[in-house]
Order: sequence, then C-alpha cells, then structure tokens
Amino acid sequence: MSEVEELPTAIPLLHPAEGVPAIIDTEEAFDAALAQLASGTGPYAFDAERASGYKYSARAYLIQIKRTGGGLHLIDPIPFGPGHRCFVALNALIQDVEVILHASTQDLPCLREVGIFPNILFDTELGGRIAGLPRVGLGPLLETLMSVSLAKEHSAVDWSTRPLPHDWLNYAALDVELLVELRDKVYQLLVDAKKSKWAEEDFASIIAAPPAPPRVDPWRRTSGMHKVKKRNHMAVIREIWQARNELAQELDVSPSRLLSDLAITEIALASDKGPITNRKHLEKILRPLGLRARWLENAATWISCITDAIAMPEDQWPEARSKTDAMPPIKIWRERFPEKYAPLTHARFNLQVRAEELSIPLENMISPELVRRICWQPPTSSVHEALLAMGARRWQAEIASPILELALTETEPLEVAEPEAEVTPTE
Repeated sequence: MSEVEELPTAIPLLHPAEGVPAIIDTEEAFDAALAQLASGTGPYAFDAERASGYKYSARAYLIQIKRTGGGLHLIDPIPFGPGHRCFVALNALIQDVEVILHASTQDLPCLREVGIFPNILFDTELGGRIAGLPRVGLGPLLETLMSVSLAKEHSAVDWSTRPLPHDWLNYAALDVELLVELRDKVYQLLVDAKKSKWAEEDFASIIAAPPAPPRVDPWRRTSGMHKVKKRNHMAVIREIWQARNELAQELDVSPSRLLSDLAITEIALASDKGPITNRKHLEKILRPLGLRARWLENAATWISCITDAIAMPEDQWPEARSKTDAMPPIKIWRERFPEKYAPLTHARFNLQVRAEELSIPLENMISPELVRRICWQPPTSSVHEALLAMGARRWQAEIASPILELALTETEPLEVAEPEAEVTPTE
C-alpha cells in the first residue's frame, strides 16, 4: 500500500464549525436551504441515514448536505416523500456539479428513491481504495489524511425515531462537515499515483450501473443453510422465510426482528423430530438460542408454515441446489476440472503480484468473479473485450487481460498457498 506521511495525533471533531443546523421538515425551510446551496460553489457533499436492522425498507430517514459557501443542511425526507417538488429542485441543482459520497453504493439507492440522481460522482471510500490506502472508512480516512477523529457512537441507531435527538443530528452533520476537504485530499493522492482516470471510470460506472436484478431463491441465503442437507428441511425454511418477508414488508420491520435466520434454521432442523403444533413446542426449540418474546408474537404463522411444508408432496420440495448457470465451487475444481483449475492458480497468483505492485486491492483491480469466469469459460476471441463485456472498466481490462491470456496457456497448477475460502453464491 502507498505510504502516507505520518501525521500528529488526531484531534476529535466534536461538532460542526457553524453548529448543528435545525432539521428541515417544512417546505419553507427546504426552499431556504435550496437558495443557500445554490449560492455556494464547488461540489455537494451528501450522506444519508437509514434504519437498517430496524425497518424493512432501505429508505432515507435523514439526508445531510454541505457545500462550500452553501451551508450544511439536515433534511428530514419523511414529511416530503419521493418526488416532492423540493427534491426535484435539489436534483436540478446538482445535475452538472460533482456529488461527493462516502461508500456511494450504500446511499445512492435511497437518494434516488426520493428523486436525487447525481450525474457526476466522487466516492471517497472507493477513491481511497484505488489510491492504495489500507483503511478507507470515513473515520480512518479523516484521521490519516486530516488528523481529525470522528466518533461513531450513533452509527447503528434507529434513524426512523422522531424527533431525532440533538446528539444524533450532531453525529450526522459531522459525516459531511469535512467531506469536501477529504475529497480534495483523496483526489490529490490519486493524481500523485497516476490513478485519477481509474477512479473516474469507476465512479462513472457506479452512476451508470442498472439496479441489481432480484435474487433467485433469496431464502437460500438464510444464515445457517450450510447445516441443512434435507430437502424437506429446505421446504420449511422456504415457507417460513417467505411468510416472514411478507409480514416484515407489510409492517416495515426488519425481518430478523420478527424471527432470526438462526431461529428459522433450527425450526427446520427440528421439524421432523416431533410435532410442532403450538407455541410451547416453538419455545422449546428456540429457548437455547436466547429466545426473544417478539419471535413468538407470530407463532401461529410460523406453525402454519411448518404444517404446510410437512404436508407438502416431495415433488414440491425445493431442489437441493437451485437451477443456475453459476460456476461450481472452487474447492472442487482441482479434482474435477483440472484444465480450468491450472489457469486459475496462475491467474490468481500473478494478478495478486500485479495488484501489490500497483498498491491497490486485488478486488478493485479486477473482480475475482470475472477472473473465475474467464478461466471457467475462456473467450474464443479477445480476453480484453470479454472482460469489458462482463462489466470490467477499461483500465482494469488493460491491466488484467495480458495476465489472464498468459494464464490460459498453463496446463499445470501453480502450487502456492490457497487464498482464504471465497464465498460462493448459493442462488
């Protein structure tokens, strides 16, 4: 990783320089903020707070904006709603101006939901990764590049709470207080490392990326599924997961608050060991997990799901593995697909070497998924064009394609230490 000049001890950032602004929850206040923002100069720093772990939806419950000369503003989006004229006006303001976000893929969906669609992006987290910094959270970046420490004590609170406490608003305001200055620091690192064009391509690709398609059989991602081998157990998991998801969506509650994934798995594994017909049976199964009262509020629904799954004919049970065009797990390539495993070992090793030379994480230099796909099904023409067709940026394809082309000629595996086990999609 690139060396960064040692800085003095970080100074805690306790509050915004101009104080915590009043929350914007009326059209009059929103219009005034828009006028102030329009009078500013340079990029807009954005952040958003969601109620992850509390709510089903990923909507924004607070939006923070700061612009040089345009003030710092905290907008409560709930009184306005998606597509409100004030959000339309805000979106018009940012169309030809850079928007700064930290970890943009987390906040862009909820910003777009209300009608904010940036055209020009600078992501300080991704920029830090490409620059070669080892720690790229907002706090570590501020410490490393600006000698400022940022408290994170309110990062996991329920932002749907109203009214929002002053301490929470102060915390939220600090997330954008120095974001413009941080952007400039990260940008200079990228320029010095001759990586600014790489970052620009990556930022543009985030803006242009279509929404992710719905997952196939999302219930298969239930935590603990690796312990489930029987298809009748899978049927129980599927029925409970789907019922929980529908109820959580209806109530706008995080599914895990209604019933945890681990609880679903344990219920499934116990479903053919004896009847589960009432609340007491469920209590007995769930008590070792640290039973929570809310898990049993919908006991009748869970029992109905179990009953339906048990009564289901075998031909309606889920398949052991979903039908997919996904590649086989890497762990079986050596024995069953040696002609594909050999190139993969060379590709992995030499790409890692190149990533270290360039001071960039391998996964940012080229997606490991694309490397596996190239080795699994080598293109009949250009590796470079194949990578571009699969979504790689041009700079990534230029670096990776010569290494992959050479790896595809190898017939004997490279005996090197295996990397940590990769997560293989289950859907």
